[in-house]
Amino acid sequence: MIYQWDPQLSDREVHFIGMIFIHWASLEHEVFTQTLKTFVTEGEEVHPLPKEMSNIQFTGVLDFWKARVADKASSRRAKVLQRQYDEILKLKNIRDALAHGMWHWSTEDLGRISTVRVKKREVITFHFSAKALGDIASKLGAINFKIRFPGGLIDLAKARMEQGGYISRRAMAMFTRAAVDHDGYPMDGPSSGRTPSGKTDG
Repeated sequence: MIYQWDPQLSDREVHFIGMIFIHWASLEHEVFTQTLKTFVTEGEEVHPLPKEMSNIQFTGVLDFWKARVADKASSRRAKVLQRQYDEILKLKNIRDALAHGMWHWSTEDLGRISTVRVKKREVITFHFSAKALGDIASKLGAINFKIRFPGGLIDLAKARMEQGGYISRRAMAMFTRAAVDHDGYPMDGPSSGRTPSGKTDG
């Protein structure tokens, strides 16, 4: 028998925390990739990279992204990207609290979970409700869209055209008759040959 520690989190809380980490990882990857491209010449030669691009500390890469990507975009897109830079900085402390803090709950408010960590001899405590976690995940999702498509749907459509087409994971599962879960996403294992969920986003 394998014993596991119980973090005392609801399925809803775990879902939103997971979405926050997924969105943050995607955000870091996109910021790094966009910044890295600014060091590549037309001949595909990569200029020497500054130490900040070692990606050990995300804020260093983020500052380069602002200077080399956001600030150099066209006027309207630059404003959108610069706002995302500010939003990312605001959310970083919250992300760090979730990633590095010790979780606990209190009988004073059972609907609230807290994280506590020590940084530079300072005890830092954050409190979260499930709704707050959901709001954070939603904000990060919006940031992820805007740093990729600062021109909105026009930029999205242009990117799809340049790709020559697009198909979602769920749609591919439907067309290939892969085994899917109740949300229409593919599961582990070989194709079942059964009719998958009719739900699709593309």
